[in-house]
Amino acid sequence: MSGLSSAAAIVGIGATDFSKDSGRSELRLAAEAVRAALDDAGLTPDDVDGLVSFTMDTNTEVAVARSVGIPHLKFFSRIHYGGGAACATVQQAAMAVATGVADVVVAYRAFNERSGARYGQVNTALAAQVNSSGTDNAFSYPHGLSTPASFVAMVAQRYMHVSGATSADFGAVAVADRAHAATNPEAFFHGKPITLEDHQNSRWIAEPLHLLDCCQESDGGVALVVTSAERAKDLKQTPAVIAAAAQGSGPDQYIMTSYYRDGLAGLPEMGIVGDQLWKQAGIGPQDVATAVLYDHFTPYVLMQLEELGFCGRGEAKDFVADGIQVGGRLPINTHGGQLGEAYIHGMNGIAEGVRQIRGTAVNQVDDVGHVLVTAGTGVPTSGLVLSRS
Repeated sequence: MSGLSSAAAIVGIGATDFSKDSGRSELRLAAEAVRAALDDAGLTPDDVDGLVSFTMDTNTEVAVARSVGIPHLKFFSRIHYGGGAACATVQQAAMAVATGVADVVVAYRAFNERSGARYGQVNTALAAQVNSSGTDNAFSYPHGLSTPASFVAMVAQRYMHVSGATSADFGAVAVADRAHAATNPEAFFHGKPITLEDHQNSRWIAEPLHLLDCCQESDGGVALVVTSAERAKDLKQTPAVIAAAAQGSGPDQYIMTSYYRDGLAGLPEMGIVGDQLWKQAGIGPQDVATAVLYDHFTPYVLMQLEELGFCGRGEAKDFVADGIQVGGRLPINTHGGQLGEAYIHGMNGIAEGVRQIRGTAVNQVDDVGHVLVTAGTGVPTSGLVLSRS
């Protein structure tokens, strides 16, 4: 176990509504989410001395501080690599708290991803950047690999060939997510479950990915309040103790296009994260009651199950068939995930992990002692183990 393990806890969670057209600025979304998280924790803006977010977030720390009424900051940090940053924002906050750099740190992410810049569409500017990422993208864009779905489709095809998984196996993830979203009043797809037939009949986006293999584009914001485990004991919510937090980047790592690896049918960066998480927390996959696995595209959920040790290589198709809904072998994404609730770059998944620890989730799993949460896949990534104590 590392010095970081169990030194800090998430004590507040807050979110805006999740929509396709928020009707307000991204800064307002961020401020609303941060205020809601502080209210949930029973803290005020005066208590906050640290903020952390994604490099992709348009809301600077000082702008959020002004908007919320935070008087001063002693710590601010940003994490790169899109959705891979989600759990790392909490890791950064926990490290700041554990080392005494800050006392109360809020991690946030807010955007108008549907009504504003749509991430799912072609963005030629990414290949024209005057930096190393622009150079990397220049290899793939001329070949038509210019959307997140097309990036993932390449890997998914290879994974199917190697593992024997089928489109229907990917569909099991979409069906489970939408079943959980259907009973979650905060989910965009509340009351709208799907069948495997619905999944199979949905149109192709980039073969082998159907429309229902792909996450939403959402407007909204989420914030998480982190403080010391000791201080957390005196606050109003059951703390979600950060038992482990890790980042990982694998060999020949690119951003969504790591096609030059020997294997291609895996996510080695998630394996690196998983190894750290189990070591830090002093537990293994068998000790996890429920997991929030980053589900921007369904094939990567199966690959994560294998990388994290829940099953062997090529066995995820059988694992998901054994039950990933509440009451099954390993309930995943009990809020509906990014396919069913909203796509807020995985931050809403961390909030769901906190609710499972508190025992307040809409689709509550019995006897939750530990929850695994992962961040974006296909990119350098991160993960958390949240525990009751």
